[in-house]
Amino acid sequence: MHLHSPRRWRAALAVLGAAVLGTALATAPAGPAAATVKPAATVKPAASAAFSAVPHGVPPRPAPPSTPDPSLTAHALAAAPGPLDNPLKGFARYYFPGDSENSGYPHSLQWSYFGLSEVMTDPNNCGSFNWSVLDNALNEIASYGNQAAIRFYLEYPGGTGTHPGNAIPHCFDGHVTYRTNTYWGTTSPDYDSPYLLSALGGFIAAFGARYDGDPRIGFINLGLVGLWGEWHTWPFDTDTSSDSYPNFMPTDAHAAQIIQDYDAAFSRTKLEVRYPTSGGGAANNLDVGYHDDSFCYREGSPLAGVTLPESLGGADYAQLQLDLNEGTENKWITDSMGGEVRPEIQSSAFSFWPGGSGQADNMRACVELEHTTWKINQTSQSYSATDPNVGAAVRLMGYDLSVTNAYYRNAASGSTTVGVQIANDGVAPFYYPWTVTLGLKDGAGNVVATWDTSWDLRTVMPLKIRAFPDWGVGSDPTYLDYGYPQYFQAPIDLSSVAGGDYQLVMRVKNPLEALSANAKKLRFANATQNADGWLGLGPMTVGSGGGTGGDHTAPSTPGILASTGHTANSVALSWAASSDNVGVTGYRILRNGAQVGTSTGTGYTDTGLAASTAYTYTVQAYDAAGNVSTASSPLTVSTSAAPASGSYEAEATGNTLTGGAAVAACTGCSGGAKVGYLGNGATLTIRGIDGGTGGSRTLTIAYASAENRTATISVNGAPATTVSFSSTGDWNTTGTATTTVTLNAGTDNTLTIANPSGWAPDIDRVVVGGTTTTPPPASGSYEAEATGNTLTGGAAIAACTGCSGGAKVGYLGNGATLTIHNLDGGTGGSRTLTIAYASAETRTATISVNGAPASTVSFPSTGDWNTTRSVPVTVTLAAGTGNTLTIANPTGWAPDLDRIAVG
Repeated sequence: MHLHSPRRWRAALAVLGAAVLGTALATAPAGPAAATVKPAATVKPAASAAFSAVPHGVPPRPAPPSTPDPSLTAHALAAAPGPLDNPLKGFARYYFPGDSENSGYPHSLQWSYFGLSEVMTDPNNCGSFNWSVLDNALNEIASYGNQAAIRFYLEYPGGTGTHPGNAIPHCFDGHVTYRTNTYWGTTSPDYDSPYLLSALGGFIAAFGARYDGDPRIGFINLGLVGLWGEWHTWPFDTDTSSDSYPNFMPTDAHAAQIIQDYDAAFSRTKLEVRYPTSGGGAANNLDVGYHDDSFCYREGSPLAGVTLPESLGGADYAQLQLDLNEGTENKWITDSMGGEVRPEIQSSAFSFWPGGSGQADNMRACVELEHTTWKINQTSQSYSATDPNVGAAVRLMGYDLSVTNAYYRNAASGSTTVGVQIANDGVAPFYYPWTVTLGLKDGAGNVVATWDTSWDLRTVMPLKIRAFPDWGVGSDPTYLDYGYPQYFQAPIDLSSVAGGDYQLVMRVKNPLEALSANAKKLRFANATQNADGWLGLGPMTVGSGGGTGGDHTAPSTPGILASTGHTANSVALSWAASSDNVGVTGYRILRNGAQVGTSTGTGYTDTGLAASTAYTYTVQAYDAAGNVSTASSPLTVSTSAAPASGSYEAEATGNTLTGGAAVAACTGCSGGAKVGYLGNGATLTIRGIDGGTGGSRTLTIAYASAENRTATISVNGAPATTVSFSSTGDWNTTGTATTTVTLNAGTDNTLTIANPSGWAPDIDRVVVGGTTTTPPPASGSYEAEATGNTLTGGAAIAACTGCSGGAKVGYLGNGATLTIHNLDGGTGGSRTLTIAYASAETRTATISVNGAPASTVSFPSTGDWNTTRSVPVTVTLAAGTGNTLTIANPTGWAPDLDRIAVG
């Protein structure tokens, strides 16, 4: 069986990907000293013993679930579209260190390659590993609430010195024969070398010992073999009959050894290999899925699909044709299907949904027959979040779970039973055994009791599956009944719950929540799904008295929500009162979908926020019976920039974490997060600290620690000072410690917190005393992100490495505006504004001064979102400092704004 024709798109992608992605990865600091690990395991752990191959052809339906307990009352739940960024499914975007990784189309996965030589760094010892490059990436990805999909490689066409095209570890030198792939210009090792196979086995064993079950990782591509770790070396491949190129691929037996080593090393994290035929089909009876890296593309003349089978116009080497040949087309039942939407069609792949056109094949057929869970799709960053075609495809991919009915007694006490019926309208199951938890919320929305269940979401199979034409059960498309609405039930003990009226709720715990406060929540396709992860199942009265069980009328929706002011760390809100048939008890205030407080009146001040950050609020009214109104219309408010004293959050984007240091939730910390696991080789470096005019400054370090600890503080690489940190009592209560440091003038200071011989405390933030903001130059320079500017709509401050002050204002246009106040017009009259901006594409914006009619200005592309250039605009300013300038775009997106200079 020959592989597909040469994929020339990879050459261009390799140059760009290696130059951009690789450069950034390779600049990550080195981690702790490497350690020698044991040889590769040969026996699969018992945790994966449940895997079994699925028969070829129409798969037998799973056993039907048990029926609901007839003594329980059924409560039907309304359906609603599922979220687009549910964990472990949908599109994966490339990881670029320091970028705003949650921009663009909603997603929960990020993709990255790693060269093997970036981990096997000791030229004299192939059993020594430095994992810092991987840990740094996983920590940053987790800090955005996302999980990673990753692959290691040895040869990468178009790589650079900083992200090596040749990633063969130097410990192979002199032991392994190297060949040159003259088509791609890569160095290809002898994959049949016993030395190489032994070294790879040791690496895989160490990889699994350290990362199997790591909540930061969603999927691992086996990699290591061939170009891009993609298990082919075209044209130096096994098809030698029609060309003069020798075969650089390993024998099936040796390739199978690598697959078996991975299967032995990983029993919890999902694995994927490129082809069903890889290693002679060695993965086909193991707990390993596949990744189709040319997903839904058509090539050749005449065009033929490289995903769909021959029966649907595919080539004889298409991914699903290989599945049919190997009898593995039902492997999705136990193992994930990943890969990449072919880059040439990423911009148009969903334009013709559910069908295709040109080189984009029938996308719905590709998703349904492969049972796709996730795909790399970098171009998705430019998709509209409201595109119905893309939304339909993403919701279909992987799982799409909804609770059709909840079963429980309306009034209960002591021990009772709760059941739920969960349906899956996606194309694949959920592949991880995440814990499902039941709970009760009181009338104010507080969770007052929880019960973990033993329910296994992996058993909730798709209700329908699409039949292959090759099965001979009907013309295409034919859909067969497969899964059922799966019924689960569990006992809960109400004996410690105070009597009253509650809401019964349910959630699924993402293990990443233990490391990142931003971890994406698994949410159900139901109208009662809350952004905090809890799904409302219905009202329940606890206790024999039943509380005020006669009132089931919810209050009216609160009136218009408005901001009455904001600071760098607080937002003040007000709203119009709700009404109720009995009486309104209070209001729930939700920030970004999660409750942050309650109020008995029509105002609330939210504190402890991060500076220069946009937050979206809604308010719900509740009554004494626990009835809760629908949410008010949302309001987005941006906090002011950090005060001149200089406050720096430990978890902020741009900081560097090494070793095992990680961002974690902290209820008592500024911004709700901190950096923990510091010390013993793990460090935190805060960059861009403003030293003002330089000299001696007082450093105040906010921290949390349940025990007395010490840390070393080093500024700009100077010898470190040891600081003592007394116990704060627990890991969510903060205290402060002070020390004196010497800073350079300007904003290029770096501060590193470590402990080379023990554990340091968890760090909340650092405040530099006495720092002052440099006044604008006489020409009149105004930062877009400065305190006092007004942002409306979704406009928000974001980091920008190439911008003045390291920040910009983005998401302008389509109703979102930026207004800069107090521009100095001098004596008034015609003036030239120089507008510095960043934009990866050509955009326009309207410029209005003092409310005058707006003029439209064109902003050419700067190449990316961190490179700036400027355009001049002539405006008329009034005399004095009372001028205002508003930048908008009522019909599209404007560029991101860095600053304005008045000439």
